[in-house]
Amino acid sequence: MPTIVVDVMPKSELLDPQGKAVSGAFARTGVTAFSDVRIGKRFELTVDGEVTDDVLAEARRVAEEVLSNSVIENVVGVEVAE
Repeated sequence: MPTIVVDVMPKSELLDPQGKAVSGAFARTGVTAFSDVRIGKRFELTVDGEVTDDVLAEARRVAEEVLSNSVIENVVGVEVAE
């Protein structure tokens, strides 16, 4: 069965406490290759049948209206997984 993947990230202008905690852990453990960490959410939607344009449009609608909080998050990706 096909899967549609939806990625949601906190808006860039907002603080990301989880990301800051991971950045702090990197610093404490000597990891220096990364300057920032932002943590988001990934949703996998299993499709019963073929992924049509209508199904993909419905996934985008659900991503914007149900899976994300538009006040603090952006939907950054809606795509069919390979």
